[in-house]
Amino acid sequence: MVERGQLGVNLLFDDNSYDEMKSAIREAGRRLDKKEDDLLIRVLTGDKQPTFYEDQPQFDSQRLNPSQTQAVKKILAANELAIVHGPPGTGKTTTLVEAIKALYAQTNQQLLVVAPSNAAVDLLSEKLSDNGMTVVRVGNPARISEKLFSLTVDQQMAEHAQMKQVKKLKKRANEFREMAYKYKRNFGKAERDQRKSLFEEARNILKEAGNTEQYILNDLLSRAQVITATLVGANHYTIRDRRFHTVVIDEAGQALEPACWIPVLKAKKLVMAGDHHQLAPTVKSEQAAKDGLSRTLMEKNVQLHPDAVALLEEQYRMNRAIMGYSSSVFYQNRLSAHQSVADHVLFESDNPLVFIDTAGCGFEEKVEGTSTYNPEEAAFVFTHLRQMIPLLETHYSPGEFPTIAIISPYKQQVDTLKSLLLQSPDLLAYGDKIAVNTIDSFQGQERDMVYISMTRSNTENRIGFLSDIRRMNVAMTRAKKKLVIVGDSGTLARLPFYADFITYAERLNAYESAWGYMS
Repeated sequence: MVERGQLGVNLLFDDNSYDEMKSAIREAGRRLDKKEDDLLIRVLTGDKQPTFYEDQPQFDSQRLNPSQTQAVKKILAANELAIVHGPPGTGKTTTLVEAIKALYAQTNQQLLVVAPSNAAVDLLSEKLSDNGMTVVRVGNPARISEKLFSLTVDQQMAEHAQMKQVKKLKKRANEFREMAYKYKRNFGKAERDQRKSLFEEARNILKEAGNTEQYILNDLLSRAQVITATLVGANHYTIRDRRFHTVVIDEAGQALEPACWIPVLKAKKLVMAGDHHQLAPTVKSEQAAKDGLSRTLMEKNVQLHPDAVALLEEQYRMNRAIMGYSSSVFYQNRLSAHQSVADHVLFESDNPLVFIDTAGCGFEEKVEGTSTYNPEEAAFVFTHLRQMIPLLETHYSPGEFPTIAIISPYKQQVDTLKSLLLQSPDLLAYGDKIAVNTIDSFQGQERDMVYISMTRSNTENRIGFLSDIRRMNVAMTRAKKKLVIVGDSGTLARLPFYADFITYAERLNAYESAWGYMS
């Protein structure tokens, strides 16, 4: 009788990314300690100030507005460092693509363009390729968007003219191996020598195939105007030993500093683009966050070198009322709304901003495990949405119906909202237009109408990580035409950020009480 065995699976942590980060930090420290002539590292650590060409570089683009144009000029003039601060909806990616094209035209030298996530790298790779640049996307093909597979090293190698020769060589080597394996054990010296000769010939042919593949790889990489990768992918074996005049880090406001040093060590000049007033990188260790890991290289250098920063000042997403509070709190009131979006609303006479106060309604939060949720507030959100749907139906056909997001900072609240949506057949008719998820998942996205369920409501006035106002900056800037925030002013207003927002809403006649919807 055969006993059934047990199959076990051990989940092992992949240390490669962390090993690369530690190695980069050590190398940067070594260069600093040895006083090597590495101006970029000294600028990034505050030891020296960045320098710029005295003469304003020539640049003009019909695609860019004045602040975007100035950002590109700042990048072209920089000798060591330039930072593009791109608030929500200000066209950071468009600006960066134009800057990369201009940098290549200025130097005629290959650029390395990196970002923290594969999605961000894929977006830039696609935009650069669509703008006529020769792009090679480096990294694991399994993690790269399928539509960008044509830009990967593997696919471009497969399509290279000399790849047919490699295939022929590998086929010949295989034939020699098969011939060698035909010999049996009982054979004499002549047969042994012949077998050895066949194996040796197969090895020589494979070596030639390998050399040809390396030539193809070098040829592809050398002809590329831009190489793109993730931060850790900047040390991919295909480009590990390559150096670049300029490295561009996109989404630098979300990038862990140790990861940034991997590509930085390959550069003479660095361009960082992002918004340090939006979500910071995810740091799971509270101690590491307290020790400074949650503070990014971009954030540090914005403070160290304000002269290196170019702020994009015109946004193309939000009604001016939706934009206004974030502009005042995070961007020194320097943001303006482009005329195409400044006054757009869902329909005439609709208020683009509404704060609905649930104070006194008894919508008390509940705690399950480590997460917080508020079922009454969640139900109220759908009460409001159900009242909006008929109004929207009078102005939009089903195909043109506005996109709607319902977001919350708490996952348990999101699960509650998703459950309520599934139980609402009247709303499921617009299921393809309604998305429910966490605030974090919506960074970089936009919808016509956005609901924010704030969730927290308690007599102790605890607001948890609602105190991370950068997360709320992300939440408040997802909406294009209407933003509805539902929350308990009694709990929220203990933090000046929310107290001031409620005052802002009152000033715009955008404050409402939930009681008005409950009759």
